[in-house]
Amino acid sequence: GRQNEDNEEFLPTGETSIDSYPNWLKFHIGINRYELYSRDNPAIEALLQDLVSQKITSVAMKSGGTQLKLIMTFQNYGQALFKPMKQTREQETPPDFFYFSDYERHNAEIAAFHLDRQVKWICSKRKVEILILDFRRVPPVAGRLVNMTREIRDVTRDKKLWRTFFISPANNICFYGECSYYCSTEHALCGKPDQIEGSLAAFLPDLSLAKRKTWRNPWRRSYHKRKKAEWEVDPDYCEEVKQTPPYDSGTRILDVMDMTVFDFLMGNMDRHHYETFEKFGNETFIIHLDNGRGFGKYSHDELSILVPLNQCCRIRKSTYLRLQLLAKEEYKLSLLMKESLLKDKIAPILYQPHLEAMDRRLRIVLKAVSDCIEKDGYDNVVENDFNADVNTVTTER
Repeated sequence: GRQNEDNEEFLPTGETSIDSYPNWLKFHIGINRYELYSRDNPAIEALLQDLVSQKITSVAMKSGGTQLKLIMTFQNYGQALFKPMKQTREQETPPDFFYFSDYERHNAEIAAFHLDRQVKWICSKRKVEILILDFRRVPPVAGRLVNMTREIRDVTRDKKLWRTFFISPANNICFYGECSYYCSTEHALCGKPDQIEGSLAAFLPDLSLAKRKTWRNPWRRSYHKRKKAEWEVDPDYCEEVKQTPPYDSGTRILDVMDMTVFDFLMGNMDRHHYETFEKFGNETFIIHLDNGRGFGKYSHDELSILVPLNQCCRIRKSTYLRLQLLAKEEYKLSLLMKESLLKDKIAPILYQPHLEAMDRRLRIVLKAVSDCIEKDGYDNVVENDFNADVNTVTTER
């Protein structure tokens, strides 16, 4: 019997079976009802390393979506979504662009991942783990320099992608792919001569293994040049939402408030839908996917993103305390973000004015919450989530 037990537990290499799994699989196994990964999951740092160092074995275009994205497969069979660099760090979204025709920024994807998690902070010679928003709802993202010839053109079996490669008059390698926006010779992505920068976001488990449900964001924009959405004209719109499942019970409305704060800090106006894992039903977190339209303007704070918070006047206590901490001089949001983003291979990720804009927006969020408290009373606004089951049982699979 003893012999059999050994065989079950150890592989011929002498490792326990889970230790031998690739990091992308360890990430998938760690997903639970409350978070994409736990605070201390060592596989996440290792996965970020894999995203920038694993050999790219094949590349294909991702179908759907308005802008070019590539699916990259690695030697260890992990996969990631590659968004190429479209704008320099200093460029702002042109003032006459609508939110739905804005570029998707690779650095916004990277910064969103860091904003959503934690950073090691050296404070008075001690290493302290300071969490930034500590939601852990964004899949791991890392920046990488990719050789367009060796790591895209030569490994793709996607004829439609391959056909769009050309050499520019300046002798640089360029390609533009196929998509509904910005996929033309004029909007081609060109290397110098063949290096391109981009973000790589780790894939979530295959949909055949972990189905996801797509929900229409109640505060989605009209996506129309002239029409307004209902929430923009009805100040009592939240009351209506709170009577509609899944917002009429459980934590979903608080999750939407977390997402609202997250998007406002980044200036992301493009949250038209969101996703959850079907297996966990309605009592689960919102996955913060697709953040490429954040960090477009540092000189403007888009107050309409904050409307859900202003209308609903609800926030988790854990989120509120964290925001108050990040407003303190010694734990300043911009400083923590800057420190965290330095770890990325293609740092600096954000132009300094974007970091300063986050501090300014944080003050606006805190003012909105304090206005709510003044109007409705602390206990009606701030939801104590510390003794709730949600925060004590964090390992349920």
